[in-house]
Amino acid sequence: MGFDVALRGLHFGYGSGPDVLRGVSLDVAAGQVAALLGANGVGKTTLTRLIAGLLRPRAGRISVGDWDVATKRPDEMARRVGYAFQHADQQLFARTVRDDVAFGPRSLGLGEAGVAGVLEELGLSAAAGTHPYDLPAPVRKLVTLAGVLAMDPGVLVLDEPTAGFDLAMRDLVVAAIARRAARGTSVLVVSHDLAFVAEVAGRVVVLRDGLIVADESARRLLSHTATLRAMGLRPPPAAAVGLALNLAGEPVRVAEVVERLRGVRWTPAP
Repeated sequence: MGFDVALRGLHFGYGSGPDVLRGVSLDVAAGQVAALLGANGVGKTTLTRLIAGLLRPRAGRISVGDWDVATKRPDEMARRVGYAFQHADQQLFARTVRDDVAFGPRSLGLGEAGVAGVLEELGLSAAAGTHPYDLPAPVRKLVTLAGVLAMDPGVLVLDEPTAGFDLAMRDLVVAAIARRAARGTSVLVVSHDLAFVAEVAGRVVVLRDGLIVADESARRLLSHTATLRAMGLRPPPAAAVGLALNLAGEPVRVAEVVERLRGVRWTPAP
């Protein structure tokens, strides 16, 4: 079962420093996949940690379903919010991949029935008996994600889940997220990988100077070069091709560009 996530008037700062977040309000509905974009240091990771209950706001309220996050401990929040850190090594500690992935559901009393399925889903079955730190860094990130998915949370919060991934690994994550969104899981993804964002998210939220400055469809924003350039980003390759060829419908996904090109009649150069 998925849960709606609601943020209302969030303010947060570290120590006695100024607010990093300055009155952020945001809703992510059950079954929705939203991507959070913004330049480095604008508070994206801070926002995700607040949702998971790992940080407490100075002001404002966070709800996950009928839970007020302020009344829950982080270990309680883990029953509803699955959080994958940007740096996988912060979450890996067991001696084998299988044990690491099984730790979460075991701790929550969920059993380990789904562990093998998640390992297979993310292409990790062959590495199940391997120590996580004997694997390359991108594969360790997949192990971290597998551990989160094995707990079957109603909310997924993923911080740069495809950093360093090749296309095949990225496609595994896209498919895994799509399956869970179809079952009603709400998903918030922080990513600089706009090709991944284009494939997985229907909505994009932009954070700047501690405030949400844009919240619109992924199709519209990812094809808006000026907005992306202001964040130091470029349109995903598919969107760039669509813009360069003036393809109809503002395609941002590879399959969409291929579909549009099938209907284009080419005139050979003289």
